Amino acid sequence: MVFALGSRARSAGYKLAAFERTGSTNTEAIEHARRGERGPMWFVTSEQTAGRGRRQRAWIAPKGNLAASVLEIVDVAPAVAATIGFAAGLAEEAALEKVSIEAALRLGPDRPRYALKWPNDVLAGRRKLVGIGLEAEAVGDRLAVVVGIGTNVVAAPEGTPTPAVSLAALGVQISAEELFSALSDAWVEFRGIWDNGRGFAEIRKLWLERAAGLGEKVAIHTGTVTLEGIFDTINDDGCLIVRTVDGRRLPVAAGEVFFGSAASVGAA
Repeated sequence: MVFALGSRARSAGYKLAAFERTGSTNTEAIEHARRGERGPMWFVTSEQTAGRGRRQRAWIAPKGNLAASVLEIVDVAPAVAATIGFAAGLAEEAALEKVSIEAALRLGPDRPRYALKWPNDVLAGRRKLVGIGLEAEAVGDRLAVVVGIGTNVVAAPEGTPTPAVSLAALGVQISAEELFSALSDAWVEFRGIWDNGRGFAEIRKLWLERAAGLGEKVAIHTGTVTLEGIFDTINDDGCLIVRTVDGRRLPVAAGEVFFGSAASVGAA
């Protein structure tokens, strides 16, 4: 198979650059924006060799996995642009549900169940299936936003802070190309709802309905401190709200979330 946009993405005017192998789809997208590309445009490969995730972790996609980045040029503040990551999580979850229909029918009660982990991951059970990373750079008087989405289709990395899993291990036998087609169409839907931040209230509602660990005890490692409490909600800026034992509700703008107590941080 070859990579192709879904029919809805084609109708919405998205362009596509597909690579047999590349260092980083995010880098490709940013470099195109610097050279004048104004999108919207997808950059996709089934083998990524030099990608970077959050906290500068390596983001490698062995052959058969999916690395995809979408370039959007927006006229919003960076803080607003950051909330597009929640739309990306919803789009990926919707695409996964679509391509998992056959597996769901075959596996019944053992079917994969997907959930969204703050800020930008998709889980199957409590294992990481998808990582989503955002980059932004000024282009003229607007902002080039690149949303990178990496999905473990055939293989999952080992030794990650949150244990990882692949679709193949879950019993979902589909290709990166099939998933990308579904993702490109789902992106049109949720990008439209997000609407340059104007629709974030609806995105927030939909995201919370699919959130992993909501109402449960979490530990968030911010790099300097570890905060423990109950995952209460996310606010209108996309910050995670932690309710501490003394009743305070504290916003967290960035960090690594672990389910359970602080003892679980870094244990995986």
